[in-house]
Amino acid sequence: MQTVQFAAKFEFLDEIREFVGDIARKGGFTEREIYNIQLASDEAASNIIEHAYEGVNDGVLEISCGVKNGVITIVLVDHGQSFDPAEVPVPDLKADLAERKIGGLGIFLMRKLMDEVHYRAEPKRNRNILTMIKRRG
Repeated sequence: MQTVQFAAKFEFLDEIREFVGDIARKGGFTEREIYNIQLASDEAASNIIEHAYEGVNDGVLEISCGVKNGVITIVLVDHGQSFDPAEVPVPDLKADLAERKIGGLGIFLMRKLMDEVHYRAEPKRNRNILTMIKRRG
């Protein structure tokens, strides 16, 4: 696993996508799979920046990523506000756009694009851990 720390700011999303994309490419994932992995990672990082670090200017987002036996694992660690994605209801995609509640699609996308998404809060360590897993093919 390779680990990189980024400032929790939206302007670093391109670098985050490149980081996970390069590892996925070296791991033999198809371009479509790489795109999906990058999109899920972008959504996860965006949620952390927007929600966990809301109002915080010096937040840090640590991302570890690696491929083993055709499986990519991406672990995002932050020290911001805890947030349980399991509490977010599945969005009603059939609802009229004017009536649909804003938000909630990022978590939905992560779950659809990746094979597994796990979240763990460690309040005693002031740490949140989001793990996403995607199998090749």
